Amino acid sequence: MSLIRLDKFISERTEYSRSQIKQLAAKGSVTVGGVAVKKTDMKIDPDSDKIAVLGNIVASQRFRYILMNKPQGYVCSTNDNDGECVLELVPPELRTKNMFPAGRLDKDSMGALLITDDGELAHKMLSPKSHVPKIYIVKLDRPFQNNYINKFERGITISGGERCLPARVKAVENAEKLAIIEICEGKYHQVKRMFSAVGNHVDILMRVSLGGLVLPEKLGKGECMELLHKDVENLFKPSDFDLFCAKFSQNFSANLINNQL
Repeated sequence: MSLIRLDKFISERTEYSRSQIKQLAAKGSVTVGGVAVKKTDMKIDPDSDKIAVLGNIVASQRFRYILMNKPQGYVCSTNDNDGECVLELVPPELRTKNMFPAGRLDKDSMGALLITDDGELAHKMLSPKSHVPKIYIVKLDRPFQNNYINKFERGITISGGERCLPARVKAVENAEKLAIIEICEGKYHQVKRMFSAVGNHVDILMRVSLGGLVLPEKLGKGECMELLHKDVENLFKPSDFDLFCAKFSQNFSANLINNQL
C-alpha cells in the first residue's frame, strides 16, 4: 500500500475529523509506532506503521465490519425520530463516521446484524441477485404444523399478494412452538408475514446467520465483534441448513443464546 497522510488515514477509519485529530496530536494522544507525533500531515505506511489514538490501535484495513447480536428495542434506522439506533451499541473504538446497518431487523427482532462502512459490500449483500440466505429461529404463538414445510418450499403468497421465493422451514425437536426457517430474500416483515399466511403468529424472531456467517453463541445481547476478511467472505457462501438444524437440536439449550427464545 502506498504512503498516506496520517490525518487522512485516521479520519477514514474512525469517527474523528481532521481538526479533532490535529487537536489530539497536539496533546500527545496520537502515536506512530508507539511514539507521540505532533504533525498530522506526515506520511505513514498503513501496512507497517502502528497508529494509535488515545491508546486505541487504528485498524489498517480501509473498511470495518462489525457483527452485532442485536437486542430488542433498537432500530436499524439512522433517523433519530425512530428510536434508539443500533449504532449506539457499537463501542467507540470500533466506530467510523460512515458506519450503517447493512440490512434491517425490526425493532422487536434480534440477532445477527452486519454493521459496516463498506457501501459496495452492503449493496452486493442486499442485492436480490446475490440471494444471500438467512436463517432465523422463531417462537410461534401456536404449535408448528408439518404442512408448513411443503407450503414454504413451494413459495408462499403473503399479504398484499406478494409471492415469496421457496424457503426451508423445520420444527425444533421437543419444542412444538419453535421453528427454524431459511429465506434468501428480504421482503418487509417477510418471516412474520409467511407464518401469518399459514395461520400462525411469530412471537419472537431471532436471525442467527447471514450466508455462511453464523452468530456465535458466546456473543451476548447487544454485543459486537469485529470481523476478519475471511469472516466477511463467509457472507457470500451458502449456508448449510440441515447441518445448522442438526447442531441446534444437539445443543438445544446452548443455542437458545442467553435464553432469549
